[in-house]
Amino acid sequence: MRSEPLFEKPTAGEVAAAAGRTIPDLIGPDLRVLFSGINPSLYSAATGHHFARPGNRFWPALHRSGFTPRLLHPSEQARLPAMGLGITNVVARATARADELSTAELVEGGAILAELAATWRPRYLAVLGVTAYRTAFGRRTAAIGPQEQTVGGVPVWVLPNPSGLNAHYQIEGLAAEFARLHSATVAGHDDQDQRVTGGRRRADRSGGARHR
Repeated sequence: MRSEPLFEKPTAGEVAAAAGRTIPDLIGPDLRVLFSGINPSLYSAATGHHFARPGNRFWPALHRSGFTPRLLHPSEQARLPAMGLGITNVVARATARADELSTAELVEGGAILAELAATWRPRYLAVLGVTAYRTAFGRRTAAIGPQEQTVGGVPVWVLPNPSGLNAHYQIEGLAAEFARLHSATVAGHDDQDQRVTGGRRRADRSGGARHR
């Protein structure tokens, strides 16, 4: 059952006024996975909660894949670090659309994310959106799934963008990709040992339309 909202929905004016704001990272030691969105939506920035925009499927996918014992509402995000899960973004500032971000911003954000990963050393860094991952780290042929290269010395797993605007993945397919990562963290294998060769590796082609 979906969790009931624990905060009042922001007004249209409050959402518009959130442009350029940031949301604090959810991070801590001994994380199984540090999830990185591309950048916050205005709705998320207005609420202060990651992946808060209605229709975003991050929280349902997190639950269906086994990462959380029940469906959490975005306002319950503070529970994640105790479960070994964290959230950050490639680019910190909130925008109405992801295509408002420049290539330079994404590359700079990738460098900052690498430093964050090197500092906290999560078991995996999961980047939500293959297009932004390719741009931020200069890896043009990257596909959904575990990556050959590390970021900040941390194994990387690219997941589809969970925005409801990403029509290439419905919730079932999205949760299945999350579940592949969950299985890898449960198995405790390193990045080389848990390569998945038979799984579906469709590229996330949502481009600039997706947003959190």
